[in-house]
Amino acid sequence: MNPKPVQSPSTPKTTTSKRKRKPRRLLRALRNLTILLLLCAGVFSGWFFMTASGSELRYLMADTLITTQHRHWAKYLIGQDGLDRQVAKYTTQFEQMSETPSTIAAHIPTVPEKQKEPDKPLVRIEPIEGAKFKGHLLIVSDPKKIRLAVPDKVGKGEKVSSMVKRTGAVAGINAGGFIDPEWKGNGFQPTGIVISGGKIFYNDSSMSTSTSIVGIDKEGHMIAGKYTPTQMLAMGVQEAVTFTPKFISDGKGLIKDQNSGWGIAPRTCMAQTADGTILFAIIDGRQTHSIGATLYDVQQIFLEKGAIIAANLDGGSSTVLVHDNEIVNKPASPYGERYLPTAFLVFEHPEKAPIRNVWEGLDISKIDPSKW
Repeated sequence: MNPKPVQSPSTPKTTTSKRKRKPRRLLRALRNLTILLLLCAGVFSGWFFMTASGSELRYLMADTLITTQHRHWAKYLIGQDGLDRQVAKYTTQFEQMSETPSTIAAHIPTVPEKQKEPDKPLVRIEPIEGAKFKGHLLIVSDPKKIRLAVPDKVGKGEKVSSMVKRTGAVAGINAGGFIDPEWKGNGFQPTGIVISGGKIFYNDSSMSTSTSIVGIDKEGHMIAGKYTPTQMLAMGVQEAVTFTPKFISDGKGLIKDQNSGWGIAPRTCMAQTADGTILFAIIDGRQTHSIGATLYDVQQIFLEKGAIIAANLDGGSSTVLVHDNEIVNKPASPYGERYLPTAFLVFEHPEKAPIRNVWEGLDISKIDPSKW
């Protein structure tokens, strides 16, 4: 007798229909999500490109890109013509700001006046912050204690921390800009002029060609503006680098609002108050803890501290503050400090600072800033 074959249970129709419905539901969900994303993208694009508030953000983003090695990316936000106009606008604006005269001079304390405050520290560091940034304020009570340092070896820039340690400085911050091919330069060739100890260390133009400088004269007054090297020497400029713009003059801010603040970036800036105190603002940027600041942000900080004159120094990945041989801030570069041609250092005895002219005797036209 043959056994009765066992029939496999048939799949219930309800289960089959459920399995068929699941892919359809998933496809509908994906379709609805795609439509929603496209609608959101359309609304955002309309706001971003067609409204006043959207254009403000778009130009702020473009200005921020202009301060980086990816300047050309700004054209995707404002077009190539818009990029060219924006760069030309800032160039003209900075020229005008640099030429704004300063008539109020700081009162530099005499030796007897200093003796009345024997416990006043040479340097202090205070935290500063805004809605989108964090940084530090380096406060130097005696401007005559500041010297401009340069690298010690020919052909290569030097980290600020190295300059501080090598020279025995109390503190240091980055100073002027430099020729930086493809943002991979060796940090050795400055732009414009470098003056240290009252002597011209480097000048890439003639003695009658004007350039925008930031520095200090032999009396301790901060100097910022556009001058020829001949004028600088006649004025007694003691320490200086080329950079721009000057943005406070006679205690008044020259940047009218955030939209004119040259984007968001790491910043290094210098100011002086009426009693001669020098302020250096060092602001982190391009990081999660601190996106960066506009020059308008820095201007407002300085004005609150009583600055009568202020100017911009090299920022971005160069921004660094060193105190007691320790890096105080967080440089924007993922590789740490950059190799630089100049730094403002603070000394207890600046007259003993071992600073020599590393470019003396060199033909600057033959310097290759791309070779390490």
